[in-house]
Formats: sequence, structure tokens, C-alpha cells
Amino acid sequence: MKKIKNYINGEFKAPVQDQWIDNYNPSTGAIYSLIPNSSAADVQIAYEAAAQAFPTWSETSLQQRSEILAKIASLIIENLDQLAQAEAIDNGKPLSLSTSVDIPRASSNFQFFANAITQFASEAHESTGLNAINFTLRQSIGVVGCISPWNLPLYLFTWKIAPALAAGNTVVAKPSEITPMTAYLLGDICTKAGLPKGVLNIVHGLGNTTGQAIIEHPNIKAISFTGGTATGAHIAKTAAPMFKKLSLELGGKNPNLIFADCDYDNMLNTTLRSSFANQGQICLCGSRIFIERTIYDKFKTDFIAKTKALKVGAPLDPETNLGALVSKSHLEKVKSYIDIAEEEGGTILCGGNYVTVNGYEKGYYLQPTIIEINTTDCRLAQEEIFGPVVTIMPFDTDDEALTMANNVRYGLSCTIWTNNLNRSMHLAKHIQAGIVWVNTWMMRDLRTPFGGTKDSGVGREGGFEALRFFTEPKNVCIQY
Repeated sequence: MKKIKNYINGEFKAPVQDQWIDNYNPSTGAIYSLIPNSSAADVQIAYEAAAQAFPTWSETSLQQRSEILAKIASLIIENLDQLAQAEAIDNGKPLSLSTSVDIPRASSNFQFFANAITQFASEAHESTGLNAINFTLRQSIGVVGCISPWNLPLYLFTWKIAPALAAGNTVVAKPSEITPMTAYLLGDICTKAGLPKGVLNIVHGLGNTTGQAIIEHPNIKAISFTGGTATGAHIAKTAAPMFKKLSLELGGKNPNLIFADCDYDNMLNTTLRSSFANQGQICLCGSRIFIERTIYDKFKTDFIAKTKALKVGAPLDPETNLGALVSKSHLEKVKSYIDIAEEEGGTILCGGNYVTVNGYEKGYYLQPTIIEINTTDCRLAQEEIFGPVVTIMPFDTDDEALTMANNVRYGLSCTIWTNNLNRSMHLAKHIQAGIVWVNTWMMRDLRTPFGGTKDSGVGREGGFEALRFFTEPKNVCIQY
């Protein structure tokens, strides 16, 4: 049985208490490796390594940091096949997805911030008449904590680590205990790239022990977290009284507004992807679909047909469209929402059942599911299901569509399908969301701010926003 180990001070180490957690292969339901059940003692050792490395790393030139991050990016691509297969096995997603999206994006995260840090500029202000000048220093924070989720394991792990390192911080990071494998493999890549010892420390374990030790550590000065809203609230409650910097990217219940004047074929194909990509386990999936009534019946017929044509299968099968859900407990949670559809006033139009895959009978498979609803106040339309389940409902007017879209406590993203410029501009302005896509979905420019409103989080990631988060501004005023 393979044992994943912590990566601390440039070395792989077993947990201090020698306690381990089973790691399951979602496609088979079998235990295939063990991960550390790290304690506060492990986090403290990681912190000490990071604290010792910080003075030297924070004083390295921007060019030195950039070259090391670029080397990590290059090595990720060199090891793409190994990393993609590890991600597919560990997470349950199709190999085609991890190969084309997850691992290339992890490389892009390092390459982007390798470049961005060399272009990150501060401000200067001349005080005319006072013979004074003010300028802003952007200084590294120190040791920071990065906690990432299980749905896009290496993709989102690197999305936090890369800007933190680029800004001159040292890091204590915790990947999800459900999908630890590619974070483990990243340690060796960082060593080969020449990242100095202690600059990045990866500590595996449970959220309520390892994660808790990171967020409550008195000298870890900033926390970047992606995950559930309830966990984000707990982190804020713990960290805010300690005056830590916080970036919280939390849940989503994203609306997809479809108008009759849209490019129909493009909309239909993209909506299929935005509904069920990664088994619906993406915070940006459009899980609430609202369709203008004049095309509602046509959309319903076509969308059901395309959904039924999707193949649920083993992650390494090249014909698979949807793989396994990430864990048995998550599979049961998602299925529990389907089971209450009728009492919620919904009608299951497609899917709704477990799937048995030949040779993988104990895997965590579920049919992609479409549920027709008649109100936005039901749990199916209000609570984050985070699986291959979408609701559909018609609307008659733009104002009605806007009200439906905003009638939820989340505000992460929204997709609008229309060729009416005035409508798209009006809705984009008034939608309560941090990201609005018009006639597209999941088109990301890494320079843009990423994050949500309401219960979808606090702060923004991406581009210079991330570098601002991972630095402290200091104003210097000189009179001459």
C-alpha cells in the first residue's frame, strides 16, 4: 500500500504521530493509498521550516523567483501524463479532462505568476507644493496558509501557491484529504526545479485537525481557502479575531439565463458542458437553468436528448464523459437531493439513478440528472448540490429572469445567452455575481479577478489581485 508523505523542508516525512488516513479510488471504491493524518505538531514543524526559509526567499530577486516558478511550470508539462492519470484515479474525473484542463492549467498558474511578478508595480505620488513624494512598498507577508479543495486538486492548489511564492512568501499548504495525490507529486517537482527547502511545505490531513492547526496558528499571517461556505464561515470566525488576511472562495449556485435570441446550437452544447463537466463538481457550473418560455419546450427536448447521450464510465476509459463522483459520502449527499425532488415539487426529466459500470461495480457513479421545478424557493434551487444535477424552469420577461437569478444566497458566477447588447449589459450590471459570462462559459483570462459576492466568498484571486492579497502595502513619505 503506497504511503503519501508530507513534504516539509524539502523532504518527504511521515506524520509525527504515525497516524494515517485511507485514500479511496472513486472509480472502484477501493482503498489504494494512505495519507498522513497530520497533527498540530506536523503543522508546527512545517511552519518552522517556512519561517526559517522566509528571510532568504523574500529577498531573492524577482528574476530568481520567476525562473524557479517557470521551471516548475515546465516540469509539470513534462510530467503531464503521470499527473493526469494520478488526478483521474484520485478524483474520479475522466482522464481526458485532467489531461486537457487540470494539469495544463496547473502549469499555466505557475507560468502566469512567474511572469506577473516581474510586471507587478507599486505607486508613487508627488505632493506638489509640499516638496514631498509618497511611494508604496509591496512587501511579502511572511508565512501564509493555503487550503485547497478536492474538485480541481492540482489546478486550485497551484492557483494559491504560485502567487504566494511569487510574492516572496513561504507557504504551509494543505490539499484536500480526499484528493492528495497530485499535491504529493508536486513536492518532487518543486525539488527538481530548485525551489529552496522550506519555501513550500505540504501537510496532509483532515480539515478539523490539520486545517484547523493552520488557520489558528498565531504566526501564519494569511489564509487563502477554497471550499464550502460553512467551512469558510468557520475559518473567518477563527482567523478574523487574530487579524489574519483572508481570501475565501466559497460555494456557488449559479444561474444560466437562456433567451430566445441566442445562438441556439452553441448555447445547447455549452450548457451541456456547464451543467455536467467534472460530474458537476465545479463551483462555476450553471446548476440553475432558466429558459425563455418561447423556446422552453424545444430546449427541454434537446437538452434531455443530449444528456441521455452522455456516457458515464471509468475515468481511464477514453469514451467516458462523466466519471465517478469523488467519494461515497458525496455520492450519497448528491443522491439525497434527487430523492427529495418530488416532495420539492420537482419532476425528474432525465437520470436520477446510480450507475453500475462493468468491472467497477463498487465505484461512485451517478446519472446526469435534470429536474424541472416550478419555484426558485425550493431546496433544489437554493442549496449547493455540487454534482451532476441541474434544475430547469421557464421565464417570461427579463425582469423575471433577473429576479430568479438573484433569488439565492450565493453570488459566484452567471451565464447569459442573448444577442441583445442592451439586455446583456443591463443584466451583467444587475446580476449579483462576481463573474458574468455572456454567450460563453468557463472562458478564463488569468489576469482577471476571480471570486464571488454574498455567501460565495470574500476577496478576489487571480492576476494582480492575488499578488496584492499576498503582499502588505506600506506607504513611505519623503519630504525634500
